[in-house]
Amino acid sequence: MSHATVDLTGTSVLARFIVRRDRIRIVVWIGSIAALVAVTAASVKGLYPTQADLDLAAAASKGNAAAIAFSGPAQGLNTVGGQVAFQAGASGLVVVALMSLLMIGQLTRGEEEAGRLELLRSLPVGSAAPTVAASMIVLTMNAVVGALVAGTLLVEGLPVAGSIAFGASFALLGLVFACVALVAAQISENTRVVYGIAGAVLGASFVLRAVGDIGDGTVSWLSPIGWVQKTRPFAGERWWPFLPTIAAAAGLLVVAEVLAARRDLGSGLVPPQPGSRTASPALGRPLGLAVRLQRGSVIGWGAGVLLTAVAYGSIANSIDDFVRNNKTLADMFASGGASLTESYLATSMRILALVGAGFVIQSTLRIRGEEIQLHAEPVLATPVSRQRWAMSHLLVAAGGSVVLLAIAGLAVGISYGLVGGGVAVVPGLLGDALVYIPAMWLMVGLTFALIGLVPRGVVAAWAVLAFCFIIGLLGGMLGLPRWLMDLSPFEQVPQLPAAHFSVLPLLVLLVVALGLGVTGMAGLRRRDIG
Repeated sequence: MSHATVDLTGTSVLARFIVRRDRIRIVVWIGSIAALVAVTAASVKGLYPTQADLDLAAAASKGNAAAIAFSGPAQGLNTVGGQVAFQAGASGLVVVALMSLLMIGQLTRGEEEAGRLELLRSLPVGSAAPTVAASMIVLTMNAVVGALVAGTLLVEGLPVAGSIAFGASFALLGLVFACVALVAAQISENTRVVYGIAGAVLGASFVLRAVGDIGDGTVSWLSPIGWVQKTRPFAGERWWPFLPTIAAAAGLLVVAEVLAARRDLGSGLVPPQPGSRTASPALGRPLGLAVRLQRGSVIGWGAGVLLTAVAYGSIANSIDDFVRNNKTLADMFASGGASLTESYLATSMRILALVGAGFVIQSTLRIRGEEIQLHAEPVLATPVSRQRWAMSHLLVAAGGSVVLLAIAGLAVGISYGLVGGGVAVVPGLLGDALVYIPAMWLMVGLTFALIGLVPRGVVAAWAVLAFCFIIGLLGGMLGLPRWLMDLSPFEQVPQLPAAHFSVLPLLVLLVVALGLGVTGMAGLRRRDIG
């Protein structure tokens, strides 16, 4: 009797190829997560230089439901390590989960959807080799992230057990969501649906963890994020909660393998629903097609901005109590003659604008994505010009940025109004958010200029956003020189409501954005497509 075997021929070669091709993306993901933890550790030390400061911060956060929902359980907050885990834990875990599911989706279903996997399978490559190679790369990425996170905290002088537990939580959660994405890749033949399924699982995990942490912690056991946070880094470590995390990853891996054996190459277990017999007239125009392709992205980013904005607005009314006894935090929020609440709201708007900038970069990069996937050529073979095709996606990016900023302003305003600010604050905070439109459009122009001039260097747009994040969140606290901070377009925007409105910097940003857009269009017209 013959037994079926798993053919792994060519796995190592494919793994080396993935590293060679995606080395920049891999380094950016790993470096960004490690930098987030490193900067957080350094900032916590600066914010809370004494034990008294740590005790005050712990007392302020322990009963703050909004802060717990957004950051995680209040564990060991009277220590530097506990504060690092509280401030970087939930956000860092979400980022590492996103890294894993996006990488797996691209390296498995993305390759299959683009037709490249079929070409590989025509060579002496085992049937399981592409999936195993992709899994090996993502597993290694998570292991490196965990090691760097733990090593960074050890270098900062934090306890060994807590540092290892914190790093292991990053690595193992990333592994779980890599396996979630593997299962999703067997269900649908559409990469965007795979991202949607895995992203929905991540969103549900975050919400369940938040609900559980606000309550008695029971509901948190329904969330993989809750599992790893229950290891209590820097708060009396418990190692056994890693067991359900490892078991879930192993179980999902088995499910993915079983499902993969039941489908054909290029298809999914759930066939796509047939569309309407007659397409909408809008799909016959470049702008209508661009809106259809990117509407899911707008909805997803909008939901993320909404949740974040509600969290920020809901604690705005108590920010005075939160920082009253902490001089370092008070100095960080101080802005001229503005109150602490106004300065806090201004900082919140800046952060939400930076989050929204992630959407405009991704949306603008859809131009390059359509080009690489050979979807642009059929469109450009019609009477549609390159300019009109590119402008359709640029309009979605620019219009989407306005939508996200409006959501941010309204969500902060309404949530702040409900906790004591009054409904009268809503129009003003909406305007405070929309003032970031020129900075967002500059990011659109910068990304498009890279697409037009150096299409292989478009990852630099994400590096610029990472720089803006560091400047916006930690520039003042780290004592960075003013000229360096002024390089961020978000620093040129009037920090409303803590500062006075000025139209000149906004006009300058718009002119620069227009110049970058014209430069990108000129480059796109002159170079070869694809």
